[in-house]
Amino acid sequence: MSAVSLSPSPSRPSLASPSQPHNPISLRLYKVLGANFDDEATKEALHVLSELYAPPPSASVHAKGKSVVRDDKSIDQDGLDETDASRISGKLAASGVVAADDVSGDIAARARRNLRRDVENKLAESSRKFLLAFGEVDKQLDTLHGHLAAMRMRCDEAQVQLEETNEACKSLLDRAGSLRDERQVITTRQSIVSLFLSKFTLSEDEKEAITSRDVPVDQRFFAAMDKTQRIRDDCRVLMTGEDGPTKAGLDILSATSGYLEQAHQKIFRWCCFEFRQMGRDAQLEVSPSMCEAVRRLRHRPELLTEALTYLSQTRQATLLTVFTEALTRGGPGGLPRPIELHAHDPLRYMGDMLAWVHQAIAAEREFLEGLFGVKGDGRMVGSVRTFSQSEEEEWMGELMDAAVAKLCTPLQNRVQQTVRSQESSITSYKIANLLQFYTLTMQRTVGGDAVLFKALKQMTDMAYQVFIGSINAQGRSLLRVPPDLDDRSVSPPLVILDHAQVLREVMLVYDSSLLGDETEEQLHAGFRDILDKMVDPAIETCLTSAEKKQKLQPEWDKTVFVLNTLTYLQSVIEPFAFTFQKQGVIQGLVEAKVLQLTEEHYKNILRNAGLEEVLVAIDSRQPSEPLSHIPAAQPARVQAALRRFSDWLSGPGVVESPRLAQLTVQSLAARVHQAALQRLAGAYRRLCEEVRRPENRYEAAATLLGSERPFGQVHLLYQIFGLHEPEQVDETTAV
Repeated sequence: MSAVSLSPSPSRPSLASPSQPHNPISLRLYKVLGANFDDEATKEALHVLSELYAPPPSASVHAKGKSVVRDDKSIDQDGLDETDASRISGKLAASGVVAADDVSGDIAARARRNLRRDVENKLAESSRKFLLAFGEVDKQLDTLHGHLAAMRMRCDEAQVQLEETNEACKSLLDRAGSLRDERQVITTRQSIVSLFLSKFTLSEDEKEAITSRDVPVDQRFFAAMDKTQRIRDDCRVLMTGEDGPTKAGLDILSATSGYLEQAHQKIFRWCCFEFRQMGRDAQLEVSPSMCEAVRRLRHRPELLTEALTYLSQTRQATLLTVFTEALTRGGPGGLPRPIELHAHDPLRYMGDMLAWVHQAIAAEREFLEGLFGVKGDGRMVGSVRTFSQSEEEEWMGELMDAAVAKLCTPLQNRVQQTVRSQESSITSYKIANLLQFYTLTMQRTVGGDAVLFKALKQMTDMAYQVFIGSINAQGRSLLRVPPDLDDRSVSPPLVILDHAQVLREVMLVYDSSLLGDETEEQLHAGFRDILDKMVDPAIETCLTSAEKKQKLQPEWDKTVFVLNTLTYLQSVIEPFAFTFQKQGVIQGLVEAKVLQLTEEHYKNILRNAGLEEVLVAIDSRQPSEPLSHIPAAQPARVQAALRRFSDWLSGPGVVESPRLAQLTVQSLAARVHQAALQRLAGAYRRLCEEVRRPENRYEAAATLLGSERPFGQVHLLYQIFGLHEPEQVDETTAV
């Protein structure tokens, strides 16, 4: 079939002719041509139409024509008739859509003719399908209705039977309700009883932990014991009501009391066993279980006392054995070496033994602090321990005292043997000082009532007695030493030098032993007796030897010797503050000897200077007798004395003295010489004054004095001596 042209036929009037504005064909044509194929509804209508009139599988339509058909949105399916179909066909032909064969044309023609009918048939067919489907649903609903009716009937029958059953079992239900209420009450009572029993009775495991020997003393045991005590405390609270004690409460107290007694007995047996075991070890460690067991046994002092007795006995034997091994065998493998290998060195020997005992005391104290749960006080070694008035401190003091009590005997025997075998007073004093140090340390560590402190105190007193006896013997032997008559030197003798060296060593030991917190009185008191016993014999020896040598050798200088010896002793003790009092005593002796030496030196100078005879004459004349009439003071004799004095002023005797040069301390020599020169200047002043007096009848007194140096000028003499004139004297010079 050829394509139908959509253009108007020549025989038909023009669509645009104004004479036919209402021509149906023109209107339809305009409608088709003016249709908008971009509308989605139009596209959907064309798509449905194409599916309705789809060609057979062998027919094909060009893709472009299909696109045009789908894009034609101006077709109104509701008003489509044969005329419209022909118009659409013509439009498709004008658009270039060409059918593949005649079948496409037939379909298009059929579509134009039968579109409405086909659509209605299609709708009718779909409606019939819905009717068939709903018919099946209706049948199923009828069946379901029958089932529901049968179920309702069965439920009514069951309801009737249930009502009949309820009527028949009403009494049974009432009985069951009452039984249910009773069961609830019984359940409540049972829970209360269970709670009561769990709170006020012990479980089987807890009873086994307390009573069984197979269960160790550990946290499980302590927990069961704590619960037992808690039950007793709670039971006492319950029994303090208005009704008074109940039988159950008394039974509970009786049962728990028995369990606690068994628990304490178990702790006691376990502690005794452990104490026997741990007591054999030199180094001890306290487990938390042991500390807790001792704490609980403190509620039973009699059991704790008996258990600690085993510990004390074992520790005594152990420490004694270990101490003996340290003395004779040494440590494991020979290190450290045995203490008795150093018996030839008494200080080291004593120090090692005392240090071992001190270390054992410290270890014992640490062990007991851990055992009784006492925290350390952070005390420094050697500082004073503050002993609190507590039960734990009493226990520890008794146990420490008992543990080291057996060490006192072997220690004391060795100390006494060592001290008595010493010949050197220095070594004896060092040993005594060492013992004094450890005695003070032990007093601060274990207290003044401990057996070890008392033993050390006895050993210290014995050592000091030996030392005092040694220095007494040394002092007596010093006094018995005869002076060396062949020795003309004025320096200290060798025996005094040796004695002073021993004194210096002893003072060094004493000074090193001071703690630094002693008062001045304590410093002097601690060494006063020793200083007296060592310095006084040296001074006495010095003075005695000087007297003996002076008698046998008159030319020997006794005063210089005594001064040299005293100043040497003074230099030995001067560096130590605790010898201040003895320094004062020696200084007093030195001052006396200095005065004596000054007097002797002045007389020697006066004699050497030639003024002795004149001054003796001045001192010995009668007050009414003129000085010039005395033979020794006549002008010629005075002139000769002044000439000799002038010569002496030009000599070396003004500057130094051979005798004073022998003094060890040159400051004393200068002091004595200046004091003698001072007195010499005073003597010259007196001579000048006597010569100038008219009653002494010296002719030309000024000429007599001015003939020789210092020409009667006393101030000039002071300048020559290099001294300061004590006072200004108004001198009247002659013509």
